[in-house]
Amino acid sequence: MPLANKAARGGDGIGEASLATKPTLVVSAGRRRAASFLALIKPYVVIAPALIVLVVFWIYPIFDMAYLSLFKWDLISPEMVWVGLENFQNLFADAQFWQTLANTLAYTFFVVLIGVGMGLVTAIYLRKNTKTNGFLQAVVFSPYVVSLASVSLLWMWIMNKDYGPLNSILAAFGISGVDWLGDPNVALPALIAISVWKTVGYDSLILVSALRGIPHHLYEAARLDHADGWTTFRKITLPLISPTLFFLVVVDVIASLKVFETIQIMTLGGPQNATNTLVFSLYQYGFQFNKVGYAAAIGMVLLVLIGIFAVAYFKLLANRVHYR
Repeated sequence: MPLANKAARGGDGIGEASLATKPTLVVSAGRRRAASFLALIKPYVVIAPALIVLVVFWIYPIFDMAYLSLFKWDLISPEMVWVGLENFQNLFADAQFWQTLANTLAYTFFVVLIGVGMGLVTAIYLRKNTKTNGFLQAVVFSPYVVSLASVSLLWMWIMNKDYGPLNSILAAFGISGVDWLGDPNVALPALIAISVWKTVGYDSLILVSALRGIPHHLYEAARLDHADGWTTFRKITLPLISPTLFFLVVVDVIASLKVFETIQIMTLGGPQNATNTLVFSLYQYGFQFNKVGYAAAIGMVLLVLIGIFAVAYFKLLANRVHYR
């Protein structure tokens, strides 16, 4: 007689054992499913607080800004008037907006180029681990830990056209004083110089760490091959610090596009709109002129600008970064 028929009748030991262990197997399967479900949702539970913060403070404001850019609203009236794309049309027809955009791009370009360049030169000079270099690194880095408000007030005094130390030094050499913050041709370069002075210490300190991480035997091999200094820098140093340079450029560009404090304190966007930037213009239209829809349109332009930079930079230059 087939064994299956015997088990079906429960006439032997095998069938009785199967019936006795069936509840245990069901419970074990249920526990395995529960454990599998918990393992599946555990990563989402862990990152849920960060996701909530991201949605509330980043994703939602972006969509809300896009929504507000389609309305005319003074921030006080309970009613918002639908105007569609009129705010964008007025914005792109405004010559002052294009000057503000040019100021923002020029400020970002020169702050990043000069700041990272001077940071690299300073880092190469201070790369050796000596007590003197440690002291100089602290001196160079110190402006970075000072608040932008304090930095702005300090440089307003230094650049004062009547009694500032900078013009006093120029006068000692027979050079006439400069209206650093009142001349439309000088105000923006002055703000760029202040920003570079503040950030170059941070850039150099990060680059010093990157330079010290390069294996020394690579330089010994270059010396054995009679490679000159420029070839060694171009073939060994630059490729191995390229991830750090990549990081600094991205961070400095984003920070420069968001510049606000120094302009608010030192120039208020003047003279003649020479130092106005997108973020400060957004603040003016939103909270001083009560044109929320127009300010939201400026914010959308800034968002698109940062998005274009991020995509272009990662697409064009990310493949040139050498990660070890």
